[in-house]
Amino acid sequence: MIVWVNGTFGAGKTSVGTLAVERDPRLRLYDPECVGYLLRGQLSDQEFTDFQQLESWRRLVPVVADALIRETGHHLVAIQTVLIEDFWVELVAGLSALGHEVLHVVVEADEDVMRERIDVDRLEPGAREWRLNHLERYAAARDWMTRRADLVLDTTALTPAQAADELWRALDERLSRPTR
Repeated sequence: MIVWVNGTFGAGKTSVGTLAVERDPRLRLYDPECVGYLLRGQLSDQEFTDFQQLESWRRLVPVVADALIRETGHHLVAIQTVLIEDFWVELVAGLSALGHEVLHVVVEADEDVMRERIDVDRLEPGAREWRLNHLERYAAARDWMTRRADLVLDTTALTPAQAADELWRALDERLSRPTR
């Protein structure tokens, strides 16, 4: 299974996903951006503003996920914002074609809370403007994201640990089901 933690910056995706992985040895973090970094380096002569625009990224992310699952036997937690519905459909189709169930989790919070969290982030203060600029894009994508989500996790009033508990409960229930 792949747990895809989606949402915008400041919602708590990284905290929630990381804490869920720390709590369960069946889980492993998977960073789809690493595939993007590989492609960015190899395709530096091509024009694109976001590696998600590359068909090769959308094709390789499921292949790498499949390889990691086969190599480790772990379920993956992918923390990656995907705001374009067609890109999401492609990713899920690729993962499903390789035999993997996807649990799509959308992590969100009230806009004021997200703005505050972005403002106080000390890990990547240089990304502040870029992240704030994506809040509008997230708002535009929210309808399709929540419609296609298996779990919408509102972190506005939750600590990261409480949000991770909610994710873990939903995930543990699925992982505990007998396979057919």
